[in-house]
Amino acid sequence: MEVERVQIKKIIMRSARVLISGFVQGVGYRQFVRKVASNLNLKGWVKNLPDQRVEACFIGSKENIKKAILECKKGPFLAEIEDVEVEWNSSSENLNSFEIIR
Repeated sequence: MEVERVQIKKIIMRSARVLISGFVQGVGYRQFVRKVASNLNLKGWVKNLPDQRVEACFIGSKENIKKAILECKKGPFLAEIEDVEVEWNSSSENLNSFEIIR
């Protein structure tokens, strides 16, 4: 009897906390981030902060999170991005979607 070996690629879920500063509120930035995350099959959330920055939490593959961060550095048409800070973690949140927190 022949045994077939199947190699299973283990996907490690990561998370990144991203802080975006500049002219990023009131320009559709959160909706932009939600669309990017959905297109990349990422889970998490995005919200405005009182100090005029936007904070996002991406959960998924490191490769897709990196792609999302690149898009965050571009932003939507009217946004003016000054800085994007990223803090990497192992994923501990169990979310089923990507949400805008109001």
